[in-house]
Amino acid sequence: MGEPMKSFSATIAIRATPERVWAILTDAAQYPVWNNTVSKVEGTIAPGERLTVHAKINPGRAFPVRVAEFAPATRMVWSGGMPLGLFRGERTFTLSPQPEGWVRFVMREEYTGLLAGLIGRSIPDLQPAFDEFAADLKKAAEKGSN
Repeated sequence: MGEPMKSFSATIAIRATPERVWAILTDAAQYPVWNNTVSKVEGTIAPGERLTVHAKINPGRAFPVRVAEFAPATRMVWSGGMPLGLFRGERTFTLSPQPEGWVRFVMREEYTGLLAGLIGRSIPDLQPAFDEFAADLKKAAEKGSN
C-alpha cells in the first residue's frame, strides 16, 4: 500500500521564448518531425480536446489523453487513465521564463489511483525517453533562433 507512486520528470534550459517553445509543444502534426520519442499525436492540442499519443517506447499501443489544462506559453496538462479513479496518468508541461531569454522547461508525469501500484510495475523506465523528449524540444526550439 505504502509504495510511492511512480513518476518521471525531465528539466532542461532552452534558449528561446516561451511562445516559441509553446508553439512547438502544441503543434500535434509536427511531433514526429522534431521528437524521436513520439511516432504520432492525433487530435488538436487545445483546451479540453482529446488526443491519441503514439509513443515509440510502446509500439502498437496508443494512449488516449485529454488536454486538462492549457495556459498558453506557461503550463499544459495531459491526463488519461481508467474510469472511477482506478488509474490516472498526468503529464504536465511547464514553461518558466528565465533571465537573458532562456526558458526552463519541465515535463513531469505521475501515476495515481487504486491500481497505480500494480500498473506502475508494468510501466517501463521512461526516464531515457523523457530526457530525449526534452533534448529534442531544446534542439527544435533553438534551431534558427541564434
